[in-house]
Formats: sequence, C-alpha cells, structure tokens
Amino acid sequence: MDRIPNDPFMLYSFVNMNLRDRFDSLEELCAAYDADIEAITAKLKAAGFEYDKERNQFG
Repeated sequence: MDRIPNDPFMLYSFVNMNLRDRFDSLEELCAAYDADIEAITAKLKAAGFEYDKERNQFG
C-alpha cells in the first residue's frame, strides 16, 4: 500500500479520483494497488467518509 497516500484527506482524493476515472469498484482499485480494503475504508471512516457502492465513491 506504499503507492497510496497515507494522509486521510489525500487518500480520499486519490481513491475517489481513481474510482471515477479508472475503476468500477473499490474492490478493483484495491486489487490493482494490492491494498487492504478494510484498512482503506477504516481510515476514511475515521476521517468522516463512508463508501457509497451505488455511486462508487466516498462521501
């Protein structure tokens, strides 16, 4: 997960940009970056962001 930002607000921007432009789901993004989906969702949830599967973004 070293290619993914550690700061929660940079992570939020990075993940949403990639979900919008490159990936159809959070699972695809995590597979492509070999990232832990639970770690990403927990870090973003702690910063106040929840994943919306229908919209395919955190908000």
